Amino acid sequence: MEQHTTAAARPERTAASRLAVGVVSAGRVGSIVGAALQRAGHRIVAASAVSDASLSRATRHFPDAEILRPHDVAASAELLVIAVPDDAIAPLAAALPLRPGQIVVHTSGAHGAEILRPAHDAGALTAALAPAMTFTGRPEDLDRLDGVSWAVTGEADARYVGEALVIEMGGEPEHIDEADRARYHAALVHSANHLVTLVNDAADQLRDMGVAAPERLLSPLASAALDNALRHGDAGLTGPVSRGDVGTVAGHLRALTDADIAAAYRAMARRTAERAQGAGRLGPGDAARLLDALSHAGTGPDRPDLSRPEEETSE
Repeated sequence: MEQHTTAAARPERTAASRLAVGVVSAGRVGSIVGAALQRAGHRIVAASAVSDASLSRATRHFPDAEILRPHDVAASAELLVIAVPDDAIAPLAAALPLRPGQIVVHTSGAHGAEILRPAHDAGALTAALAPAMTFTGRPEDLDRLDGVSWAVTGEADARYVGEALVIEMGGEPEHIDEADRARYHAALVHSANHLVTLVNDAADQLRDMGVAAPERLLSPLASAALDNALRHGDAGLTGPVSRGDVGTVAGHLRALTDADIAAAYRAMARRTAERAQGAGRLGPGDAARLLDALSHAGTGPDRPDLSRPEEETSE
């Protein structure tokens, strides 16, 4: 299948091939996915909006659409986009008036197409289309979709329709099996949401010690580390764990004894040591000493100085 990832390369749609699209609802994700479909040549005919913010987004992104109840949005749409919180998808799909020949997709990363079983049983084509992107509600969200990968899950024809829609929106379809959706989503959450927590925790530590602009200090370092990881994998790892500097790590643990990030630091350092050893960056002896240090609160009067390991014997 030919890939189209730029606005200029998107196929032109004739009036006959345009779909009447309904969006439930016009939240941060639904409004942008609807806008991307509209940019691809489809018509947003209706949307639901449950808050003032959603109503503002719907008005801004597709001003010609009617604002209706979800039931009426579904009835008016050839392509129905369900973009609601994960736990609301199944009851919503069971309650809406869906029909044969309709295309029904949801945008949740955590679920596959099975959660749309009521729509499938009603004769609709059902697929899960989830962009690997974070949405902030800011104007740049739409442009960020260009070239983004989308997890596509669906049976046979529905999957192909989903892939075609993704390509029209300038994305790259990535097939994910139904059974793998939860693990897929966990991986994305770990890489994106937890990254935000990690960076903000580090910024708080710097701010607490008087650094005026911790974001400016961290930006080039964190950006380079992310680039190294994506380009070079485990070979991009640097720092005391990758060097086997047990004393430095033990010093960190002592400094963080009363900090709220101590447990998170310990868990990430342990996982980093495991990956470094698995990649051959860290020898078994250094790895064992690091893991030992990480399993305790730090060196003290009743513990040896792990920064100077005892001479190894042949025993």
